[in-house]
Amino acid sequence: QVQLVESGGGLVQAGGSLRLSCAASGRHFSSYVMGWFRQAPGKGREFVAAIDGKGDSTDYADSMKGRFTISRDNAKNTVYLQMNSLKPEDTAVSSCAAAPFMGRHYYYWWGQGTHVTGYA
Repeated sequence: QVQLVESGGGLVQAGGSLRLSCAASGRHFSSYVMGWFRQAPGKGREFVAAIDGKGDSTDYADSMKGRFTISRDNAKNTVYLQMNSLKPEDTAVSSCAAAPFMGRHYYYWWGQGTHVTGYA
């Protein structure tokens, strides 16, 4: 069982930046792939980025490359998502999730989400 709590969401003018944090419980944080997903109003859940347990490998959705950066600090049991050049289209609930393997179909544990709003 992994418990995840996101923070850092907010309202940002178009072109601005936010850094999201996800704090994880448990003793085996470095064993888990961590991912970020988002869900815009009226839309389905969308993959954003993932990072492996040791931080050696990352995976990004094509639309996020060059704007978003995922990182982790295993000493703090925390994963981050740096979001730059935000657009109104980025408005969504962003959630972190944990998986045993790198891949987009293995996420078993999810946080509650944090709201991100980009406004013009």
